Amino acid sequence: MIQSHIGEFAALLTVFCWTVSALSFEYAGKKVGSLSLNLIRLVMGIGLLSVSLYITQGSFIPVHTSRHTWMWLTISGIVGYGLGDLLLFQAFVVVGARISMLMMALSPPITALIGGTFLGEKLAPLDFLGMGITITGVSIVIFQHSSDTKSIKLAHPAMGILMAFGATVFQSAGLVISKFGISDGSAISAAFIRGVAGTIVFFLIIVAFKKAGNIKMALKNIKAMNITFLGAFFGPFIGVTLSLFAVQHTATGIASTIMSIVPVFIILPSVLIFKEKITIKEVVGAIIAVSGVGILFM
Repeated sequence: MIQSHIGEFAALLTVFCWTVSALSFEYAGKKVGSLSLNLIRLVMGIGLLSVSLYITQGSFIPVHTSRHTWMWLTISGIVGYGLGDLLLFQAFVVVGARISMLMMALSPPITALIGGTFLGEKLAPLDFLGMGITITGVSIVIFQHSSDTKSIKLAHPAMGILMAFGATVFQSAGLVISKFGISDGSAISAAFIRGVAGTIVFFLIIVAFKKAGNIKMALKNIKAMNITFLGAFFGPFIGVTLSLFAVQHTATGIASTIMSIVPVFIILPSVLIFKEKITIKEVVGAIIAVSGVGILFM
């Protein structure tokens, strides 16, 4: 059972990792700024990945990776890490991690569309049913009904929602590009290459906008850096590695659908940590979303 659905199980573990990292980065981002946070957490993640490469492959960098893999994973890192996370982490600051990750519920259909167009991936009818149920469940959590106008409306700043949506599109594209580039290679090596590409993007942005001083100030905030390290461990290190392993062993649309239930998992810790209020419809949405994920394992 586990072996036949190893990609799906990896995607589920990714959900846990991204829940921890999203909450960690929301806290740290509000303390040190999203731009500084992105560069620092990627450097931390690369360091952890480099040590893992040395332990597993005897080298701090993936020296045995092909030129094809380097090229496409670098592009994936620029698109997913550079552009996607640039928008996502600013969205964390504007509307919070919970709402930002809720917008990521749109990732499965976007990823499936891109994967079907460029990779020729085909999903079974049952897969579409599971995706549909999961998206429905998460959507119940996302949208809010207005009793005054009897309509569905946004209850959060539009700019933050647009940033989160843009992040969803770029990260979905980055995930598909990753699958094309990773082939049968190591997921750890792939995560390292993507991380390096993302780091270069943020370094260039910081240099261009002369924000180096912000990095120095951020490093002095010890509590924020400890939380950032926690997020880096579960995000760029473990989480991204698992997500890449997942797309290696199952369709990108299925992996993306499972990983889209982060908004459901993040509800309880958001209540406990940030004192956010939880509603009955969020519980109902969670149950429906998890049911959809269960169908993907059938």
